[in-house]
Amino acid sequence: MSRPRAFITREIFPDALEMIRAEVDAEVWPDELPPPPDVLLEECRGVDGILCLLTDKIDGDFMDAVGPQLKVISQLAVGFDNIYIPDATRHGIPVGNTPEVLTHTTADAAWALLLAAARRIGEGERAVRAGNWRTWHPLHYLGQDVYGATLGIIGMGRIGFEVARRSLGFNMRVLYSDIVRQEQYEAQLPMEYVDIDTLLSQSDFVSLNTVLNSSTHHLIDAEALGKMKPTSVLVNASRGPIVDQQALYEALRDGEIGAAGLDVTDPEPIREDDPLLTLENCVIVPHIASASVATRREMSRIAAVNLLNGIKGERLITCVNPEVYI
Repeated sequence: MSRPRAFITREIFPDALEMIRAEVDAEVWPDELPPPPDVLLEECRGVDGILCLLTDKIDGDFMDAVGPQLKVISQLAVGFDNIYIPDATRHGIPVGNTPEVLTHTTADAAWALLLAAARRIGEGERAVRAGNWRTWHPLHYLGQDVYGATLGIIGMGRIGFEVARRSLGFNMRVLYSDIVRQEQYEAQLPMEYVDIDTLLSQSDFVSLNTVLNSSTHHLIDAEALGKMKPTSVLVNASRGPIVDQQALYEALRDGEIGAAGLDVTDPEPIREDDPLLTLENCVIVPHIASASVATRREMSRIAAVNLLNGIKGERLITCVNPEVYI
């Protein structure tokens, strides 16, 4: 009897891959870049399970073309906006993701971006490497104080809460905005639930920690940026399209806000001619918020378990569409 088949769209930690191959015939896409859509489809035809990344678009037409034997889609990420969940549910396919494990790592990265943007770390480091550090000067590289400032968090989920928790050491006032009030978090940390306009106008630092959907696409546009302080710092460690990137460039260029720290962009990778790359007051890193050894290893393990459970007809340990089990 032939073994089940799976396609894995990028290399993962070896121990997770060994776990999969102990039970499944698995092919792994070997390149650093994702497989082109037509290649991805051909590789997935006839497989029982797919382990994918955010860069792999999977919709209903794709699922139809792969075939009715497809039992599971396991995403190695928390987000899943690249997968059309209603179609997966209609096909009876559970979709797994890797939440919680990267919460602390991502919150750490958001703070790294906040501090780097506030204190002009990237700009200063580039100056040193370019040989432009000539002397200490009382007016050079002046940034924004973090201690005692106001932190605004848009999206008070697990990651947003951990970003807030880290502010305790900086004695910050914390504001947050969400579609619903998160009283369970308010009971654990001093924070104020406010509307987004109040948050934008009163915060010295704004951290985006919300999901990407139709209501949050370009949530931070020219109008929203115009409500922020001219010294404020925007941090995005969620999804690139939450920010209108052209509007952000203009706001940074014109001094409408002070600085930005971005782990994500729209598109990814950012285009080499994107005007944001010309600005000294914008720190951009290549979507590395979850990039610690321990976190990525555990993400690989969870994705592997989800893949195997789905292929065997068992419940996924983390499923974004549990209605498939009803």
